[in-house]
Amino acid sequence: MMKSLFLLLAACNIALAETPWVPLFNGKDLSGWTPKICKHPLGVNFADTFSVEDGILKVSYDGYEKFDKQYGHLYSDIAYSRYILRMEYRFSGEMMADAPKYVNLNSGVMIHSQSPQSMGLNQAFPVSLEYQFLADEGKGSRPTANVCTPGTNVEVDGKLITDHILQSTSPTFPADEWVKIEIEVRGSEEVIHRVNGKEVIRYQKPQLDPEGRVETADALIAAGAPMILSYGHIALQAEGQPVWFRNIELKSLEPGE
Repeated sequence: MMKSLFLLLAACNIALAETPWVPLFNGKDLSGWTPKICKHPLGVNFADTFSVEDGILKVSYDGYEKFDKQYGHLYSDIAYSRYILRMEYRFSGEMMADAPKYVNLNSGVMIHSQSPQSMGLNQAFPVSLEYQFLADEGKGSRPTANVCTPGTNVEVDGKLITDHILQSTSPTFPADEWVKIEIEVRGSEEVIHRVNGKEVIRYQKPQLDPEGRVETADALIAAGAPMILSYGHIALQAEGQPVWFRNIELKSLEPGE
């Protein structure tokens, strides 16, 4: 009996260890993803903001006359709860001239995001948590992998944090360098940001912000959405700065991991 139990546990451990990495981006097209760009209907990839070339998913503004606050996001068609997400990013070219100054060498990936179907036509950012991408502007330290909180709050070691940006301990990277990032998401329990394999920040209990300090979550709250966020969509950001993504992969985590 004990031997059988031991073998069963060993088999379970092997199965968990072999949980595969699944590509979320096929390197060929935008299959599995849905664009939602501010001022445009759901599913309209205005001016080919998001495109694929040589296995790279690119955010480009070549087809824009001006940015005009047309913030965009490319959403995973599936919502996720417990997983590790990894990818590489690098910046390309210059930000749109009429975009806000903070957009310079700035992008990111959103997690626990509201669905693209629930976004308002003129809504700039989804209620979500952002793993922020930043690069060196030549003005001193500018760490990447911060967490931004549009319409949300988080806790750190039991303390509610209502600041919009929590700074990571990451180094500053040049704009043209590919940076490997990883996000470990354990439902509503904890989120960990890593850069090139090293942990740079962690936080707990992601939740809607009833005060609407940055992006209002009123519509979601009125619709009965849970205040504590345990799942949501993944969304790649396009906020006025060209940026490239590649090797976007996800590994599912079992409860208790």
